[in-house]
Order: sequence, then structure tokens, then C-alpha cells
Amino acid sequence: MTKSPTSIRHVFARQIFDSRGRPTVEAEVTLANDASGRAAAPSGASRGAAEAFELRDGDPDRFEGRGVTAAVAAVNGEIARALIGRGAVDQRGVDAVMRELDGTSRLSRLGGNAILAVSLATARASATSLGQPLHWRLADLAGVTAPTMPMPMVNILSGGLHAGRGMDVQDFLVIPVGATSYAQALEWSLRVRAAAATLCEEAGLTTLLADEGGLSPGFDDGARALEMMAGAIERAGLRPGEDAAVALDIAASSLVDGEGRYDLRRAGRVLDSRQMIDLLSDWTRRFPIVSIEDGLGEEDWSAWPALTRRLGHIQLVGDDLFATQPDRIARGARDGAANAALIKVNQNGTLSGTLDALDAAQAAGFAAVVSARSGETDDAFIADLAVGVAAGQIKIGSVRNAERLAKYNQLLRVEEEGLPFAGFAGPWASRPRQSVGSSNA
Repeated sequence: MTKSPTSIRHVFARQIFDSRGRPTVEAEVTLANDASGRAAAPSGASRGAAEAFELRDGDPDRFEGRGVTAAVAAVNGEIARALIGRGAVDQRGVDAVMRELDGTSRLSRLGGNAILAVSLATARASATSLGQPLHWRLADLAGVTAPTMPMPMVNILSGGLHAGRGMDVQDFLVIPVGATSYAQALEWSLRVRAAAATLCEEAGLTTLLADEGGLSPGFDDGARALEMMAGAIERAGLRPGEDAAVALDIAASSLVDGEGRYDLRRAGRVLDSRQMIDLLSDWTRRFPIVSIEDGLGEEDWSAWPALTRRLGHIQLVGDDLFATQPDRIARGARDGAANAALIKVNQNGTLSGTLDALDAAQAAGFAAVVSARSGETDDAFIADLAVGVAAGQIKIGSVRNAERLAKYNQLLRVEEEGLPFAGFAGPWASRPRQSVGSSNA
């Protein structure tokens, strides 16, 4: 193997801790020219069955079994030996080596968390070596000539697995659809978040924070949370549905009971797929909802086309449904299931695979939403990713906690730099989508 200034000289990993105080993998990649990159793997609470495997030690006496020393050892051993001397600029080649080395479909032998941390660190190292900002390096890797500032989708109220099931729906988010710049969108989101906190205080409700920094008022009925969302938008001096709209993350897979129904325990209701679609349709008629994520479970494939036909005039996002896997996104396009894909780097396990998932979404005519996880670090990689691949949307969490603000603030820096090809994604909710009203309708 011919060595070059951009060949990998050193690969190293350590165990660090994420925003929930749980171990995760951080990797560093150093090149022959001394350029280096560092990245950390995030971790989710609600994990799809199809996503890359997160390798944990399982020792109950250390970190409740959540240690990642085996994943760290994989990086410092097998992965390092396989990558030293390889060119870091060949991102796809580096990722292919690690996938082949692991030898499993879900990266379960060496760990998706180990492989992802090295994959992202390699991209950072190559960007530094080439003298490129990370978002421009990612644009080159994605074949994008017009990087774009994304529309933020900001967590305001939380339930589900992010808040001890204090509410059945996992997240209620605001999208500042009328904003004309990222900075303005962020400012409006901050205003709505502050207004929601005030409304909680006035109603005598808790303002304790959930995993992603959202408020967790603990409403039994999702409609009450939606009323608060609309009220918070108005209290912030914005017009519901025009300046700012609402997005939902149902995380329906976490609601599925042993008979395949949706158990809304806080509401005291158990619904079949048709009834779940009816409920979401009713909420959409009554409130300014423009996006629903995982409205049905990850294996409820037979019902997803019915949901898409019924509510295809808004954004229907597959998270657990697609798990950032190109083949599942392609199936969604064939079946008429959803019209948007959530993109999470750790669901796929490599940067190259994530870019393939984005390509699959584009081929399907789906919108894309680059997303953080509930367990995050101060690594702002996904902020640059959303810009570089021109995803148009990003979902980071609430505007609280350092691990979230690291990403929001990085986007401010990128917007300040100015992009010569494209600016802000703008009011995406008004754009038609190719997948709405699919041929399977």
C-alpha cells in the first residue's frame, strides 16, 4: 500500500460519556501529515430493530452494563490495524474496509458505535488535511454543489422514552416555517420554548427537562399538549401555521403491545392501526401540524400506505421504519409508505452508508431530516452534515443543554460564513413532494 500525506497513521478510541451520563465511543484519526479528526458516536433511547448494533459490555457492575470498553478495544485493535496506511480521502474505501472486517449486516461483531466513530473522525481528518470546512468536505462526498442551511425542527414538549413516558407521544416540536434565515428560525424557536415554559409555570406544571431538553408537563391527552404548543406559538408573538407550525414524533414502535396494537397508557386507550390513523388525522385537522414522525410502528408496513394516503398532504417521516437503511427507504417508496426519511448516522453505522440512505431518499422523492439522538455529546458533526448534503431540515432537540447548543451554534457559524451556492432552506412545508399521493393510493 502506497503511503501518502493523507494516509492514516494512527487510530485511537476512548470511552467518554454522553448527555445522559452513559458511556459512548470517541475516536481520533491522525494522518501522515499530522492532520487529525475526532468524533463521538451518539446513542438513542427508542432504537429501531433494523439499525446498526450498538456494542455494550453487558457487565452489570459497571455502568449498568452500558460500558463500551469492548467497542473501544475493537477500534484500538482490529480496526486500527486494518486502516493504518489507507488513504483517508477515500471515505467509501475506509468504510468498506470496516464493514468487511466486521462481517455482519448490522455491524454487531465490532459494534456500529465503534465503526461510526472512526468513520466520522476520518471525514474530519480528511477535511482538515484538504483545508476544507467540514460541511464542504461532506458536500464533496455527497456530490452536492449547493450546500443549504437547514430548517430546524425544535423539541418543545417531551414524553415517551425521552421523558419516562410522562406523555404517550414522544416529542412535540416547533418548525418556524415563516422564517427567512436560519438565525431567525432559531430565534423564533427560542421564543416559543420560553413561552411554553411560562405557560407550564402559570398552569402549575413541572418544567423539568427530558433527555433532549424538552419540557415534560405530563399531559394525559395529546390534544392538551397540542393546545399548549399552539398557545406557546401565540404567546411568542407568532402566528400558528404561518410563522410557526407543529411537528410530532409519535415513536409509535414504543407503543406497540403484544397484539400489535398501540397502547396509549396515559390516555387510557388501546388503538388498532386504523384507529391510530384516525387519531392523527383528527389532530392534524384541529392543530397546525405539518410533520408527523413514526405515526405507526416500524413493522406495520400494511398500514403505512393507508396513513400516507390519508395524510400525505403533510410530511410523514420514517424513523424506526427506515432506520437510515437504503433498502428500507426504497421499500417505503415502492409501498407508498411515508414521504420523508429521518437520517441518523448511528442508525446506519458509517458515513458512506448514511450518504447512500440520503441518495435513496432523493431517488424516492422523499424529504430528508438529519437528526440527533437522545444521547448526544458536544460533537456537532450532524450540523455540518445537514448543511453539506443540503438535507433542508435538521432535528437536534430542544434549545437547552450544551450537547444540543453545540450543534445549533455551529449552524450559526456556518450561516455567518455565507454559502456561495444556496442559502436557507426556507418554508419547506409549502413545497409539494413527489411522494404525496403515491401510485399505491
